[in-house]
Amino acid sequence: MFIDHIRIFAKAGDGGDGVVSWRREKYVPRGGPDGGDGGAGGDVILIVDPSTDNLRQYHFDPKLVAEDGKNGAGGRKTGKSGRQVIGRVPPGTVVYRASAATVQDAVEFERSAEGIDMDPIADLTEIGQKFVLCKGGTPGQGNWNFKTPINRTPVEHTLGTPGESGVFYLELRRIADAGLVGFPNAGKSTLLGKLSAAKPKVASYPFTTLQPVVGVVEFPGFRRCTMADIPGLIEGAHDNRGLGHAFLRHITRCRVLLFVLDMAGSEGRDPVSDLEILRREIKEYDEDLARFPWQVVANKMDLANAAENLEIFRQRFPKVGILPISAETGLGLEDLKQMLDREVGQRLVQ
Repeated sequence: MFIDHIRIFAKAGDGGDGVVSWRREKYVPRGGPDGGDGGAGGDVILIVDPSTDNLRQYHFDPKLVAEDGKNGAGGRKTGKSGRQVIGRVPPGTVVYRASAATVQDAVEFERSAEGIDMDPIADLTEIGQKFVLCKGGTPGQGNWNFKTPINRTPVEHTLGTPGESGVFYLELRRIADAGLVGFPNAGKSTLLGKLSAAKPKVASYPFTTLQPVVGVVEFPGFRRCTMADIPGLIEGAHDNRGLGHAFLRHITRCRVLLFVLDMAGSEGRDPVSDLEILRREIKEYDEDLARFPWQVVANKMDLANAAENLEIFRQRFPKVGILPISAETGLGLEDLKQMLDREVGQRLVQ
């Protein structure tokens, strides 16, 4: 089960209370104040873990609750600090705070962000990156802290403060250098499988890919890039038709978009119309995304009508970069890899 967005409840530990106590020992009947301080409440921390590729773990247990600090004790003994709790998230996780969060929200929580006003508070992209989601409460002070030459028997002490809490929305946006965008059955999964070691599901029916798949494309000279196969879009994706938002969010981090078109029209589609619809869907979803560098990958050039359709397509879009390929036969894949190397290839650190 692939979960790429979810709502969780988080609660840091409360600080322990300081106490009022008096030293009473044999031969020391009036030893003065010795009430100890409380312990600090545990923090709730998110950490980026490369071994985690989605948010599935929070589907079954949508809460992160840290331990409270212990109260102080006599003999100036400080209470034990509460144990922190760590939530592991995949690279590319955006964290939002839901407004007017309450514990009841978490009890009745819905696994979507619809109807919630949210503010982004963190964008976790680097391996090992840490973010304190909720800060633990500060500990209270025992009465020995308030002893002065004038006030030798203080009864003052302070209580620990509550730990932070809230309802948060986690959204995964897959990190990839290049994103494959296109309609179902355009050949995106086949293309990713030929260019990388990724093994996306490939079949002759639409919507074979139901979740984003990221593969690594290797280039000469110890260079490489990452490529994401985004599940096929449909018209109206910007309005969340066909789970449009669930798919489109994953290309917002790409450095280049590759519009994969069935140039042969083997599914009864028109490549010219397909590109116009895809570009419109991208712009309606996010105008900044529409300004990303992009290229057209004219797939299925090994089939009938592809060459004729390509000529018509070039006349309609004379300024658009077009790479004719056949993911099935391997035609043009080296040219595509060279383009990717120039645009987004990165040298591995040796």
